[in-house]
Amino acid sequence: MRHKTAATAATLLLLTGCGGGGSAGSGDDGGGLGPDASLWQQRTAASDRYTGFCAAPRSGNDPYNDNLPYPDRQGSIEDEKLWLKTYMHEVYLWNDEIPDAKASRYTAAAYGSVPAALDAYLYALTTPKVTASGKLKDAYSFTYPTDQWNALSTMAVGIGYGMQVTLLANTPPRSAIVVYTDADTPAFYQSIRRGAEVLTVDGVDLINDNTRAGVDTIYAGLYPATAGESHTFTLRDRDGVIRNVTLVSASLTSVPVERVQILDTSAGRVGYLVFKEHFATAEGQLAAALERLRDAGITDLVLDMRYNGGGYLDIASELAFMIAGQARSNGRVFEQLRYNATNPLARSPDSSVPFHATSQGFDPSLASGATLPELGLSRVFVLAGPGTCSASESLINGLRGIGVQAVLIGGTTCGKPYGFYAQDNCGLSYFAIELSGVNDQGFGDYADGFAPDCRVNDDYAHELGDPNEALLATALNWQQTGTCGTSSATRAAAAQRPASETPQLLRSPLHENAWRRSPR
Repeated sequence: MRHKTAATAATLLLLTGCGGGGSAGSGDDGGGLGPDASLWQQRTAASDRYTGFCAAPRSGNDPYNDNLPYPDRQGSIEDEKLWLKTYMHEVYLWNDEIPDAKASRYTAAAYGSVPAALDAYLYALTTPKVTASGKLKDAYSFTYPTDQWNALSTMAVGIGYGMQVTLLANTPPRSAIVVYTDADTPAFYQSIRRGAEVLTVDGVDLINDNTRAGVDTIYAGLYPATAGESHTFTLRDRDGVIRNVTLVSASLTSVPVERVQILDTSAGRVGYLVFKEHFATAEGQLAAALERLRDAGITDLVLDMRYNGGGYLDIASELAFMIAGQARSNGRVFEQLRYNATNPLARSPDSSVPFHATSQGFDPSLASGATLPELGLSRVFVLAGPGTCSASESLINGLRGIGVQAVLIGGTTCGKPYGFYAQDNCGLSYFAIELSGVNDQGFGDYADGFAPDCRVNDDYAHELGDPNEALLATALNWQQTGTCGTSSATRAAAAQRPASETPQLLRSPLHENAWRRSPR
């Protein structure tokens, strides 16, 4: 199953047990990085003739575009479908494989709303072909409300409780586990911690209920649409205590970098940090974290990206530079972007993404052009799994492309060597696969993910950063002995997961992307 809108994806995941993915490679919102402006204009010259004719025009001003009036004019859903079809033939990576979908079938009456109909039409225009393993080539293209996309990508702001839930088993009997909570959030203040199991949502049995009404209730509780919603959960905490908690959704700012720690081992000093998302605010936090680790004299780094779905590709490049240093990365390519044969961006000099040695101006807390700290490492341990996607995979691939050993501990990554630029029309942002990416050695064939060097199940019995947590313990064992090793923690982690299941993080497709900024 491909990712559709966030609502559709989560509901179908619970009903059918299918898992989608996000995407990797590119994105978004203006600001000086990305392709040449003239080529950018040529890119959508045909579809621009139909832009802004909307079935439901927005009124007022756009707070994410210098408060300028929205460009919408009165139109119809047919106008929006004409724009979409034209746009897909211009930029879609596989534009020679677009099916001949009958646009008239995709109506608001048939799909419940104009956005849902347009999302379905986007899916109908994606390639039906599969990879050698049988996986859809495009399991990733999707749509998302533009205002929510802008809030999340630029300010890391989203609606929720501050907890991330994963499905260990996504068909009845299900198992849903909280994998982390953010500090100073509703979930945190209700003492919800890693390892808590979600048993019911608003009285519906999450484990066994597979009715449409039940799944819709579960979805509505796990994914509140607005701030101020109140939902009740029955949880089983790590100590076995069962309790009911009521959570009120809020507008929350994500903290991408957490738990920066220094661990001393017999083989040297190790830095550890949890990196959750390549959002704009991560730029300053990463620079500060790696400066601290550099000053502490670490000789190895454990980068915990098991839940990092991606974000800005250029921030991944900055982090790769900070890990590898100038000597290894100077003059090398972090990621070379590839487009369809007719896309003008294929001629852009900025289709080659360098290793950024200075900050790129994403985060106001860090001056644009500031020199980034360097660790100068020849090896990095990456804690990874199926939630490690897109820009996170580009980071792994980019480092390997310049000879930095990226030792993967955990599970196979999600496999998204593709990407897109968000394209807004009438308040709906379209994320259609537009590009693929390869590293300095020309490698980018990881559609089925990167396999781990040490396969270890996630360990929900320990907090992230605990040296006894199975993935971190395995990384530290490798650092000291050069082997994966086994421990009571890894054996316990293996017992937690049903053998036939792959964990599925319940999160929006926007959390599984890599973006670049388009010219203003």
